[in-house]
Amino acid sequence: MPKVVISGDAGRRFTGGKAELEVAATTFRRLVMELENRYPGLGKQVEEGMAVAIDGEIFQDAYAAELRPESEIVLIPKIGGG
Repeated sequence: MPKVVISGDAGRRFTGGKAELEVAATTFRRLVMELENRYPGLGKQVEEGMAVAIDGEIFQDAYAAELRPESEIVLIPKIGGG
């Protein structure tokens, strides 16, 4: 199953502090839905406040990205700027 690593406290507040999760999903879109089902509010946090890296590649729009069973997804809080 793909492994999800949550960096920073913004996402971990939904998981009770868990930083690593395994989620059965074949696309990033499905992964976000599964996270939301397990941890209400986390899916929205991922969509609005997290940057995404899949297998070391940063994605601007990851929704259609395919995931492999050995994929590692890193969720990183977005940095605001102006």
